[in-house]
Amino acid sequence: MKSTLITCLLAASLFNFTSAQTKKEQDKKSIKDMCGCYEVKFNFTETFSYSKDSTYYPSETKHDAGLEWVQLVEDSEDKISMQHLLLVGGGMIVKHWRQDWLFENTNLYEFHKDNTWKFTQLSPEEVEGQWTQKVYQVDDSPRYEGTGSWVHVDGKHYWVNTTDAPLPRREYTKRHDYNVLNRRNIHAITDFGWTHEQDNKKIVRSDDAEDVLLAEEKGFDVYTKVDDSKCKDAQKYWAEYGSLWKNVRARWEKIYAKNQDLALEKVVEGKPLYKFLFALEPDAKKKTTDKIIDSFVK
Repeated sequence: MKSTLITCLLAASLFNFTSAQTKKEQDKKSIKDMCGCYEVKFNFTETFSYSKDSTYYPSETKHDAGLEWVQLVEDSEDKISMQHLLLVGGGMIVKHWRQDWLFENTNLYEFHKDNTWKFTQLSPEEVEGQWTQKVYQVDDSPRYEGTGSWVHVDGKHYWVNTTDAPLPRREYTKRHDYNVLNRRNIHAITDFGWTHEQDNKKIVRSDDAEDVLLAEEKGFDVYTKVDDSKCKDAQKYWAEYGSLWKNVRARWEKIYAKNQDLALEKVVEGKPLYKFLFALEPDAKKKTTDKIIDSFVK
């Protein structure tokens, strides 16, 4: 009887271990399914306004489209890194956002406001089985990050998280009446590619008052898979410039590894960081990129 019980317990433990391994492999497959060449449709519209100011005007509904290559940069046991490259016509490539996925990560840089991020450490229990998505700006500086579980049920594969972020590019040069975008991100893998759905809140944040909700918006980005050959110019760009951006990432990793609050300058000598980095030749030395990045860290 005792040996039967031990056998059952061992079998149950092996089943749980195997199930956990299988779940993690499912997660990794879903994440890497976002790589490749995509025709993208970007859609955003303001849904609700809470302003008591009679002169308030909502953001215009935005519909945009483009071709984007999602390059797998790193694929290890607990980390997957993917770089987005936007093809804008005439062979021109714009280094777009980057997303890193870390398994059971406990260290987060949470956006606060005014180009500052608060370092937060979670317990291993809080992130068990979860993946952190870390999203970076075009210059590999921080943008937003959050942790959550990938869900695989009824043929659906999706990940959900809510976190604070800076204003998106479509807003930050046009609006100055809010300074935090609280983002509910849903990444879902589909039979045609993947979608990035957003339910966002536009927040006014100050040091001496509670957050004020200004408005809400809906976002729905649709990534439709096309043949990789359509993104050959982006692949060529990455083959040429990949080592430059590897040096940039390496410098940022040293900064993030300090595990402390981070504040960045918006401009140095009248220019934002990305303009300095985008102007570099692909063979620029690491000491050059290090010096540029360091000049923006307060």
